[in-house]
Amino acid sequence: MDLLFHLLCLSLAVTFGILWHRQRVLARANENKLGKALRRQKKRLRGEQDRLLNALSDAFLLIGPDGLIIFANETTTELMAGRLIQGRNYKEVFLDDRFTDPIEESLHSGRGVLHHVVLPQQSSPRGHLEKRGETAWIIDAAPLNRNAKKTITRVVIRDVTAEHQTEQVRKDFVANASHELRTPLSIINGYLENMVEGEICNPQFMQRSLTVMQKHGERIARIVEDMLVISRLESGEAAALNLSPFLLTDCVSEVLDRLEPMIAQQQTKMKVKIQDKDLTLMGDRFYWTQVFFNLVENALKQNPRRPLKMEVGAERKPDGDLLLWVSDNGVGIPSADLPFIFRRFYRVEKHHSQGAIKGTGLGLSIVKRAVEAHHGHIEVTSVPGQRTAFLIHLPAKVVTAPSLPPAGSSEPLVADRKDEASQRAEHR
Repeated sequence: MDLLFHLLCLSLAVTFGILWHRQRVLARANENKLGKALRRQKKRLRGEQDRLLNALSDAFLLIGPDGLIIFANETTTELMAGRLIQGRNYKEVFLDDRFTDPIEESLHSGRGVLHHVVLPQQSSPRGHLEKRGETAWIIDAAPLNRNAKKTITRVVIRDVTAEHQTEQVRKDFVANASHELRTPLSIINGYLENMVEGEICNPQFMQRSLTVMQKHGERIARIVEDMLVISRLESGEAAALNLSPFLLTDCVSEVLDRLEPMIAQQQTKMKVKIQDKDLTLMGDRFYWTQVFFNLVENALKQNPRRPLKMEVGAERKPDGDLLLWVSDNGVGIPSADLPFIFRRFYRVEKHHSQGAIKGTGLGLSIVKRAVEAHHGHIEVTSVPGQRTAFLIHLPAKVVTAPSLPPAGSSEPLVADRKDEASQRAEHR
């Protein structure tokens, strides 16, 4: 009986041992499977995290307590012009103290730091590759794990150069517009005060005073008109242009007639060279008048003491598209200004000694937006001291059918405005 009992106990022990071993094996296998699954999930999540961080338009960095860069997204690499920065000290990467001070402050204090910095061109992270001049940045640095012994700091760098430049030109515009409006208003008020106080009694002096006030009143009206035009174009009103067919030669002639006193005073030789004198555009004549007026007047203002040769022209390209141009042989536009001249309120730095060129800085912006509203585009080429040419490219659909005769069958219009003016003077 005792022997049977011992055998039974032994068999039970062996059975339980086998079951326990199998359970351990199964548990270990499950642990391995779970571990592999967790590792795969962790790897997948890390990949998704990297993709998200690389998709950011802002530069994103992780910096260890020793100042070494642990992680940098693709935007950071682009910001650094492709240079590899991972594993390097942030002070070796960003050399300007204005850039590194916020990061250093966050590393040492364990607090979040937000700074707005403006850097000169040579101090930009891109260095000599930076083409935008002065740049502006928002640097946001904060610790990720404040309670840990080894704190990791995340840094977000946002490029706000475009906003900074817009704000600068807005400030410049306010200053320029205030000055441009204040000057004629002061003159008008001065004459009005003299009239009210009875100090102007001479009829001839009274007439001269009224003429001066009229001139400055017209200047104020021109400034306000420019502001209204650019406002309409930028508010989307350009989508509802008042389209109607009109002769290009009539539009150009109207502009040159308005500017004839200025053209004659500066002894400008003006040539109109239009391939087809019956060329008819389907567009808003008001805006096209603005385009040619601003381009021609701008050239005259840029060269107040220099006799010019100017040309306004139009020709159809082989594909039916239309090329318009306004060119002159004046002082030209500095290459550094060319990328910005169509911006609102942008004014080319004066590059001659005659003093500041009057205007609000809206003329060329009006030109660009009016051309784009007609499905075209404008470009400018310039050689300082030699020539400047504004080229307007328009699709064939802007030209009405009657003005598309076979090449060579139309009669061109080539006219010298200076010669016409001289002939009219001799006739009188």
